[in-house]
Parts: sequence; C-alpha cells; structure tokens
Amino acid sequence: MRVEELYSRYLECGGRVNTDSRTVAPGEMFVALKGDNFDGNAFALQALDKGARYAVVSADSEAARSGREGMTAVADTLDTLRELAAYHRLHCAGNRHIPVIGLTGTNGKTTTKELMRAVLSRKYKVHATEGNLNNDIGVPQTLLKMKKDTEIAIVEMGANHPDDIARLVEVSRPDFGLITNVGKAHLLGFGSFEGVCRAKGQLYDFLRDNGGKAFFNSSDSILAEMVSERKGLEVLPYSAESMDARILPGDASNPFLAMTAGGRLLQTALVGTYNAANVLAALAIGAYFGVPQDEAMEAVASYKPSNNRSQMVRTENNTLIVDAYNANPSSMSVALDNFASIRSDKKLALIGDMRELGGDSLKEHMDIVRKVTDGDYDAIFVGREFSAAIRECGASYPVFDSSGMLADFLHGHPVTGALVLVKGSRGIQMEKVIPQL
Repeated sequence: MRVEELYSRYLECGGRVNTDSRTVAPGEMFVALKGDNFDGNAFALQALDKGARYAVVSADSEAARSGREGMTAVADTLDTLRELAAYHRLHCAGNRHIPVIGLTGTNGKTTTKELMRAVLSRKYKVHATEGNLNNDIGVPQTLLKMKKDTEIAIVEMGANHPDDIARLVEVSRPDFGLITNVGKAHLLGFGSFEGVCRAKGQLYDFLRDNGGKAFFNSSDSILAEMVSERKGLEVLPYSAESMDARILPGDASNPFLAMTAGGRLLQTALVGTYNAANVLAALAIGAYFGVPQDEAMEAVASYKPSNNRSQMVRTENNTLIVDAYNANPSSMSVALDNFASIRSDKKLALIGDMRELGGDSLKEHMDIVRKVTDGDYDAIFVGREFSAAIRECGASYPVFDSSGMLADFLHGHPVTGALVLVKGSRGIQMEKVIPQL
C-alpha cells in the first residue's frame, strides 16, 4: 500500500495510532508490531472488535488472511509505522514547514528536552517527546502526534546499538540538533567508547548532509572534536564562558543548582551541578529562537524534575538526592562529584550496579569504587558487579545483592539526619530503598 493511501486512512482515524491492543480506543488505527517476545498480529482482530477503524498487520499473518474489514496488510509493520511518521512530519502542517530539533546524548537527554520545552513554550506551540519514548517505536509515535498548529517540535532520540540514531534521523529529519554529551553507556551494544561517539555523531552527519544546524557546547572537548571532524557542518556554539554563566555553591539545606547567567541569578529545582550544561543548552536554544532571556530563565526556574531524575526529596528523617532512573560510568561519576561537593555533616551514598557495560564492566565498577573511596562520605552498594569490584579493589563496603535486600536492612538499621544519594541503573530499582529513608 502506498504511503499516501495509508496516510489518508490515518487521517480518517483522527491522527490517532496505537500499538497496544490492550488500550485501543474506538476509531483509532492499530499497528501490529512484532518483537522477540510478542506479536501484535495475534491481537489485530481483538483490536478491531474493540472499535479500531483499521488494523495494520503483516502480510504473512493469519490476521491478514482473515479478510476482516479494516484489516490493512503491509510487508513490515514497523517500517510502515516509520514511513507513515516521516510522511506526517513533512505534511501535517500543509505547506508550512515545522522546525524539528533532534536531541540525543549519553546523559541528560530527557531533562534537557523538558527544559527546552519549557523555554520554547514561552513563545511557541511546542510538541515534544513524552517521557522517554525515544526509540524505534517511540520516535514515530512522537511524530504522529504532531498537530497542524505545532510551531516547533523536539524529538528525543535514544540509542543502544550502532545504527539506531541513523534510523531515527531518517524518520524525524531534524533541522537542528543537539548532543548533550557523549560518555560510557551501553558499551555492550556499541562495543567501545569510540562506537558511542560514532553512533551519537550520526545526528551531526545528518545535519551536515541535509543543511541543518547543530547546537553544541564548545567547552565539551569530545563534542568539539566530533564537530571538527565533520567539515561543512553548520554549528551554533554556546558555553558557560560565552553566556557569562557561573555555578554557585550549595549545601545540604539547599542542594539545588543555582547559577548566574548574563549577570542574573537563576535558582533551579534541579539537584546536581552537572545539570548546568542542560540549562545552558535550553537557554542557548531559547535565545536562538527569540525567547526573551527573562522569560527563558523564568521557565527554567519553574521546571520541576520528576521520575527519579535529579530530584531532591525531604523525608521526616533525611534529605535525599534521587537520581535512580538510570546510571552509567559518566553519569555516576558526575553524580558522585556533585555529592562530594555538597556540604553536610552526615552523608551516605546508596549506589546500584551499572548495566550493559560488556567486557568493560568490572573495570568501570572498580573505578567508581575507587572514586567513592576518595570521597568524604559513607557508602553502601547494591549488585553483583559492585560486589566483584569491591573484592578486586580490596575495599570493605557493605554490599547487597538487590535493592530489596538493602531496603530490608535499612528498615532494621534506620538512617537519620543524613544527606543521602540514591543512584543506580533502571534494572536495579534503587527507588525501592526510598520508603526506608
């Protein structure tokens, strides 16, 4: 089926696409995706029974052979979803072109996206990725939700494998791009740090080859090198120096990031000096798109993080810095540096394993153990990777197999009057310890 015909059916559905048969609503278009452990084709008839107007299914599936009205057979449903999203990205506003800002990086993508959304929304109708729907399925879904009146779109793109970004930029076709940073994450999928650089750099490659522009933090030596390697890439540099920005010191009573920019005070609700780079990115993009500086800074100050990202939580007993949505060597290192810099009489770091590091895992976990050893605070670790690293380092920190076991320990050994960092990879679920603090 030609994409134009499929797009017509998409419009009949009011621009509503769903890939989860359990939540299909009447009138929607259901796209049956296949994965290693699921096959949406098996639920296509159920989706139609629930009121879906069309069900897009694989041509070789039993659903396609059913002859049911509304069944739409295609060669590959995921490729079709991408093609439909790319077509909508270019046609949803008629003859008016909607600028798309593509966003990727090792750390800080979602926080930077939300700060950008907050700043740009002061002047424009902004459409942005919801949550962290930034993969092969999430990016097309984000694009398909763009409306006719959208003025700027922000598309977050994640990557676990070498060609992920290359595929996502072909769908989203960004006019502008930003890489927050490049660090050690998903090394199991990328093979090496150099592999991470090549994968993230595919955003720069697309912009160079298609006349786009890249915002980049010129004080980041890795990004500066990546830019210099791509002759012909048009760049929009920014930095703390160029923006006359300075980070102000914090303490346990006020661990939030505070800084000055252009001689003006900016108090944020973000915990961690490492978030300064995310704030500068949002302010730089706001300035380029004509958002008045006062309004941009007010938007940043008003933003409150959620979902265990750079949050401060005050309980009856302790002050918590919760950064437990994810972890990799880069984000763990800056989180510990920030924790060490905060003045407090009693500090405790609760640190969970970092996942998907492949053959570098033991070394990277040992590096973190050594960093903690150099810090002036107590620590408890969670996970087999840190258990092995502690043995190799000859250290003697308490270590638990799971966050649930640590939570049980904390229940019997209460912590009070402390500044506590909670940090670990998503799979470790470090947030389980929070009720005991």
